[in-house]
Amino acid sequence: MKTSTARAIQCSAALAAAGLLLTACGSSGGSSSGQSTQAAAASFKGRGPITYVAGKDTTGTVQTIIDRWNKAHPKEKVTFIQLPTDADSQRQQMIQNAETKSDAYTVLATDVVWTSEFAAHQWIEPLPANQFPLGKMLQPVVQTGQYRGKLYAIPASSNGGLLFYRTDLLKKAGVTEPPTTWAQMTADCAKVKKLPEAKNMSCYAGQFQKYEGLTVNFAEAVNSAGGKIVDADGKPDVDTPQAKKGLDFLVDSFKDRTIPKEAITYQEEDGRQAFQAGKLIFLNNWPYVYSLAQKSAVKGKFAVAPLPGLNGLGASSLGGSNLALSSFAKNKATALDFMKFFTSEESATYFLKNASLAPPYADLYDNASLDKQYPYLPDLKQSITKAVPRPRVVQYGDVTAAIQNEVYAALTGKKSSAQALKDLQGDLQKLTAQ
Repeated sequence: MKTSTARAIQCSAALAAAGLLLTACGSSGGSSSGQSTQAAAASFKGRGPITYVAGKDTTGTVQTIIDRWNKAHPKEKVTFIQLPTDADSQRQQMIQNAETKSDAYTVLATDVVWTSEFAAHQWIEPLPANQFPLGKMLQPVVQTGQYRGKLYAIPASSNGGLLFYRTDLLKKAGVTEPPTTWAQMTADCAKVKKLPEAKNMSCYAGQFQKYEGLTVNFAEAVNSAGGKIVDADGKPDVDTPQAKKGLDFLVDSFKDRTIPKEAITYQEEDGRQAFQAGKLIFLNNWPYVYSLAQKSAVKGKFAVAPLPGLNGLGASSLGGSNLALSSFAKNKATALDFMKFFTSEESATYFLKNASLAPPYADLYDNASLDKQYPYLPDLKQSITKAVPRPRVVQYGDVTAAIQNEVYAALTGKKSSAQALKDLQGDLQKLTAQ
């Protein structure tokens, strides 16, 4: 999920597009020598019951995979612990469990930007990379699980933002291709809204509630306007004309109702439900929406395209879900085997077919039969491979909170875009200097 898409990383192996690294080498959570000791001491012993901890499964598919494991391993059963849907709450509960050194959580479904934070604090174990088929996976996705040259998390699914749009309405309005720029999208909306059946519809929405989804949408707007949150050296660089153009797109869209006012409360599921209910012409969301929308009233009336940007196609934030192993868990041998099972290509294919979850395996995007069944796969692969990571820092919770506070202030009219970005630049400079 989009928050499925989030937190974290410092001084680590760069993600996909490289360079998006905010250094925080002096942060709490253990020294490099501590990391080496932890890596050497990692022990995958013990067999028996374990838990799998993840956000609420809105797709209804996770338990099926767990049931398959449990049927084959009756003495090593997995219990599914479902946390809230929003990533901020998931992260908070996982951290609380780790800080008490509880063994209640075994395998953790972590957002791709939590790896460095969790690894640096020694909340998760380094994993034996040679026991996983990493060479078959998209390398930007694999890199999300790495920290200081070691593997701490295994990709279970990836995520790239996509533009869902109403093909039936665009066609009736004389629009033959999805928009590639924000201006084109706005113009297409104007044409569609002249149709009697669309006069009460809104143009566009993403996720704008003050939570991780807002960080994702802000990052996409900034990157899609040619800006960046940090520069190639990992230093904050958000107080720029390019970043302002990205934030202005969101602010101005709320002002002129291109984005409906109620979208200020939207998380992923709110946007999905609004699109399926015929309230939106365009929606920015993760690919999981596809399979659910195919079961709704808009079946056969929508398609998927890459996100638009200021002067051409935009850039998604890199999302996804990895599996990590709690340092405080019991039965780690069972956990490791379950992680291999859950992240296998067979499981990834199941999640693709039944939940539209983006697979980490490269060859699934080039499978002709799958492409025919899921025509959005080429666009999804492009979205993922060209996605821009969110800042990777150990103190990610503070960084994303700062982003959310300033962006939300701009969207709600409490600050101008210029002032919000200036204040955010100062906040990030303080946080990355720690």
